[in-house]
Amino acid sequence: MPTVELLHAADAEDRQRRAAGALLARGLVRGDRVAFALGSSADLICAVLGAARVGLLPVLLNATLTPAERDLLAEDARPTVRIFDPAALAELSDGPPTDLAPYPLTRPMHYTSGTTGRPKGVTTGIWDEATARTVFEDEASVWHFDRDDLHMVCSPMYHTVSIRFSAGTLLSGGSLAILSRFDAPTALDVIRRQHPTTAFLVPTHLQRILQCPDLVAGETFDSLRLLAHAGAPCPESVKRAIMERVRPGGVWEFYGSTEAQFTVCPPEDWLEHPGTVGRARTGRRLFVEPVDTPGGDLVDDPTGNGTIWCDLPDFARFSYWGDEEATRRAWRGPACSIGDLGRLSPDGYLYLTGRRHDLIISGGVNVYPAEIENVLAAVDGVTEVAVFGLPDEQWGQRVCVAFVATDAAAEDALRTAASDRLAPYKRPKTYIRVGDLPHTATGKLMRRAVPEHLGLG
Repeated sequence: MPTVELLHAADAEDRQRRAAGALLARGLVRGDRVAFALGSSADLICAVLGAARVGLLPVLLNATLTPAERDLLAEDARPTVRIFDPAALAELSDGPPTDLAPYPLTRPMHYTSGTTGRPKGVTTGIWDEATARTVFEDEASVWHFDRDDLHMVCSPMYHTVSIRFSAGTLLSGGSLAILSRFDAPTALDVIRRQHPTTAFLVPTHLQRILQCPDLVAGETFDSLRLLAHAGAPCPESVKRAIMERVRPGGVWEFYGSTEAQFTVCPPEDWLEHPGTVGRARTGRRLFVEPVDTPGGDLVDDPTGNGTIWCDLPDFARFSYWGDEEATRRAWRGPACSIGDLGRLSPDGYLYLTGRRHDLIISGGVNVYPAEIENVLAAVDGVTEVAVFGLPDEQWGQRVCVAFVATDAAAEDALRTAASDRLAPYKRPKTYIRVGDLPHTATGKLMRRAVPEHLGLG
């Protein structure tokens, strides 16, 4: 079972000062990198924030990687110090306390999950104190962090959103309930016993909590003023089920990535526009352009789907560590794209349809996996679906779906749903029932890994 730690702002402030002092005592200077590869803990968040508040750049590596995978990323990051075991982390708590900037002077460097190719380090560089304040206020204006908040930390801290919400809560005087790893019964117990006011969970986590055997019918999570979710498409059935258990106005969605944050979606907007991930956050502008396909051709889509671009404020600029070409491709003036596909409604609501790399071109027509998955995931007895393409002599690519289900008749129900709600070219031609699907450590479906997971090459 995972452990649960409570961390209060006053205690965290002292621990941050000591962790920062310990790193500076080792001779580190502004701009140096410190690599961490550890599970979530109070020691870790204090070390990360302490480092960032004296101008050191924390590099957070996935703690579930093999030593060889971890070391490969660490070599790429070229840190001055590596902290890869709990004992080395604990040593930082004995450092001489040092003064800290009011807010982190950088975002920690995280590596992209690698679901679309080689992981890339995402960095903002070091900010001055005025920019650091602006970055903090940009987040606080959306989530309204408060000294009375108790934030439940479920996602691992090598996931950028965990650091963002944890930092915002602590710097506002609030507290954290930190799960060493996600476990649905443990999260449910924290909700019942500790009464957190805020939480972030990915849709997979929400689904597992809803499936807990001891979850009581009609039980509500009244302490939560905010339950935010993102990181993967959320099936409509899961979203509506969790909204029934959280107080009105409490379930929010957003769309972002390791690189940047783009939209926010309050519950009333989603109820009026089911399936949307919201509208552009303050200071941002969304637009969609023709798809740049893997073959390099620009393809106009009559349904309005295209590559998502977003104008970002100056303080939100990022670069890919040591990869000028990838950085150049991601930016065009103030606008960036991470390769996601979607469509914008006339009133500015964004609907995601997948990633450029996931695009299936079948019979010369663009097919968007996320659009199909949204339909099939609503079928009773189906717990997860993954739509992907395989080579096909007739169609170029064949639309396939792998699914996890509790109902023996699920395939027939999936075929019926596809026939009723999808145009013929979108309907899967191959259905494969599986026991599980591949995910990243943060719960994101690894769609590109599905064929290999199924032994299909």
